[in-house]
Amino acid sequence: MVKKERPSWQTVAQEAHRYRDKTLAKIEPPVPNFPAEASRNVFETLRSCLSPQEVEVTELPPEKLSEQLRSRKYTAVLVTNAFLRRAALAQKLTNCITELLPESALARADYLDKYLTEHGRPLGPLHGLPISVKEHIGMKGLGLNAGYIAWWNKTASEDARVLQILSHAGAVFHARTTQPQTLMHLETDSNLYGVTVNPYNTDLSAGGSSGGEGALIGARGSCLGIGTDIGGTNVPNTANNGIYGFKPTSFRIPTDGWSSIAPGADPIPTVVGPLSTSLEGLKLFIETVLSAQPWLQEPALLPIPWNSSFQIASQQPLKIAIMWHDGVVQPHPPITRALKTVASKLAAIPNISIVDWKPHLHDEAWAIISSLYFTDGGAEDAAVMAESGEPWRPLTTWIIKENPCVKKLKMRELWYWLEEREAYRSEYAKVWNDTATTIDGETGELRGMVDAILCPVGPGVAPRHNTAKYWPYTSQWNLLDYPAVSFPVDKVDKQLGRAEQRVKFHGDLDKQNWELCKQDYSILD
Repeated sequence: MVKKERPSWQTVAQEAHRYRDKTLAKIEPPVPNFPAEASRNVFETLRSCLSPQEVEVTELPPEKLSEQLRSRKYTAVLVTNAFLRRAALAQKLTNCITELLPESALARADYLDKYLTEHGRPLGPLHGLPISVKEHIGMKGLGLNAGYIAWWNKTASEDARVLQILSHAGAVFHARTTQPQTLMHLETDSNLYGVTVNPYNTDLSAGGSSGGEGALIGARGSCLGIGTDIGGTNVPNTANNGIYGFKPTSFRIPTDGWSSIAPGADPIPTVVGPLSTSLEGLKLFIETVLSAQPWLQEPALLPIPWNSSFQIASQQPLKIAIMWHDGVVQPHPPITRALKTVASKLAAIPNISIVDWKPHLHDEAWAIISSLYFTDGGAEDAAVMAESGEPWRPLTTWIIKENPCVKKLKMRELWYWLEEREAYRSEYAKVWNDTATTIDGETGELRGMVDAILCPVGPGVAPRHNTAKYWPYTSQWNLLDYPAVSFPVDKVDKQLGRAEQRVKFHGDLDKQNWELCKQDYSILD
């Protein structure tokens, strides 16, 4: 028997591109190709290729779009067609799509329109709402490569549980989006699809590992999407692309049905979370998923229902702590300016007090979490890449081979780092508890504690490609397993945020990051 020769990794990548192009070719009317020298900001180009109605529909936030669908101002078919066209354009300009789903999406939309006509009510809270999905979240019968060439022919046997819930609520899945090799970059770069770029400036990164979602939603080719997060990656994506993102605590949103090297390993659990063009979109996603009581099918999930009655009274005292930096790397000037803007607006609200947050050993936190990311020393990732012969992308090399904390752990070493993780979480809880101003004499309840921390999403704004190497502004909250929301504040103004001369630095990482700031500003000139 002759052993069948495995195709080269380049051949597989070409097949991936051809497959994607076939799904784009099904969009009617066809979307144009664009010259390589097209504008770095894609929005004017995008809008020029759409009808006024398509622009209006695709730029509505999800909560408004849901209202229009329920009231029948727009049909699900019209809305789906508009988002399919804008997603196809976004792909041509930012390289954010692994495949479009026009046939299944339009069939689903048609069904939902008929359901609304026949029953006089929507199927569910997401009736007709187009939702995009990161590729490694399984969709029945479709590819599940998770960014690896060797897994190109791998397919999902069923929809991931979170998709089942959203489908029952009336969602229309219209696009699947890019992710990086290994799923462990703060950018989106793979040998299958290449580099996903930023819709506001294509010389810059869209973030990662959910950068395809970030770029697509940023370009308004989707208004609500699903990403995953193990190092805060839902957060840089949203910050880089001017949208909203939510990283829930672990064991809240179903994770059954995704693809990764070690889907069952949980030294640092990966979580599923939404990205959206609005804060209400995040709420709509979380409320829909939790209202389905997913813990009944996935017992590891915490059985905590959505509390729709929770409200913060207008006069309720709130204490917001500002973390200006993490004690290791000073953020670039535009980040500090954005923090100051929000802090000043919050300080003007009578019931809100602002305090400074003193970071607690964030350098040690990175040592712990990066020791737990690849407990086999990256051996499985290396093996899967070797299987196809695909080259290591620069940020794959950096996170595995150039990270001094990555090594194959013996059992006792794993136990040590897990103990360190729990000890650090306890230390941080004490730091937070110590912000209390009083203790109830009868109950022992702490009062006057910090309610939330406002902090940078990263050490700078959207970076140049292959430079996103400082994780701790986001991975910190993955280690602690705290929930985190990111939201847009402002854009870079090169006249307001030039990097001033600094003499003193926290250390080498801080100095390296400050040099990046100077280089990044050259892109704006």
